Amino acid sequence: DQGDIVLFSDFADDGDMWTGTGPRARRQHVRFSRSFREPPAVQVSISLWDVNPTTAVRAELVARDITAEGFDIVFRTWADTRIARIRTAWTAIGPLPYDDDWNID
Repeated sequence: DQGDIVLFSDFADDGDMWTGTGPRARRQHVRFSRSFREPPAVQVSISLWDVNPTTAVRAELVARDITAEGFDIVFRTWADTRIARIRTAWTAIGPLPYDDDWNID
């Protein structure tokens, strides 16, 4: 399964990722289109990165609390970093609930 999600767009409403300082985090739950048999391997990456160029860019992006049904994307920044918006791409790879669920053409 895979997807692409806008985590936040804080420049439009002066949100804390854009105007704040110090440790800040955003978490968003992702539900898979169908459940896996067991928790899959999940990879997350930044697919859109809009930052203020006058401050250092500090960021961490991770997948947390992975289950067979979904996971949380967690983005963190700190100090004076100013993030206008972030979009993340994700891919989950794992076994399907039933062996005959694989449809290979």
